[in-house]
Amino acid sequence: MAGNVQTLSTQLQQKFGDTIKKCVVALSEVTIEVSREYLHEVCKQLRYDPQFGFEILIDICGVDYLEYGEGDYSGDRYAAVYHLLSVANNQRIRVRTFLDKDAPRVDSAIDIWASANWYEREAYDLYGYLFVGHPDLRRLLTDYGFVGHPFRKDFPLSGNVEMRYDPEKERVIYEPVTIDERITVPRIIRHDHRYVEGENNEVSSG
Repeated sequence: MAGNVQTLSTQLQQKFGDTIKKCVVALSEVTIEVSREYLHEVCKQLRYDPQFGFEILIDICGVDYLEYGEGDYSGDRYAAVYHLLSVANNQRIRVRTFLDKDAPRVDSAIDIWASANWYEREAYDLYGYLFVGHPDLRRLLTDYGFVGHPFRKDFPLSGNVEMRYDPEKERVIYEPVTIDERITVPRIIRHDHRYVEGENNEVSSG
């Protein structure tokens, strides 16, 4: 398998050259980074070129790099990650592209993999990514009246609005959140035998 992964990495670099910004082999899988303006064409080649043949799109994941690492990260905030599988060649690949933080958008991949339809809707719903060319880009997991995108790291834990049924209006209505924020970190740390160092962590009775 290791040889196949290294071969795939070499083939990718020979095929795409400077079009791919990075090509990394880790944990027996290849990850390539592609600029969003080239993503669609690269994905099309990965799908239809016989030496790659990634006929299955397993998933499209969103990533929010806000406050990533130790605070010294200065790259783009959002990324879309495509997980591909080639059954014929028994290979997997991960394709990552970074998106603009103010307008995270990228071309839709529905014309390459039909399964991209719901994956892109999910990424739109949870992260706010806009997939240009998607025929029906609307929320998938949250309600249509939901405000915001819950997988963004700056989304409040309590949300922005809450929903309830109004018997007078005989319909569901949305109102500002009335849940009070609670601090779940304990204020008092009790020192007992679990924190005493020594043989068998036993506390001497004196």
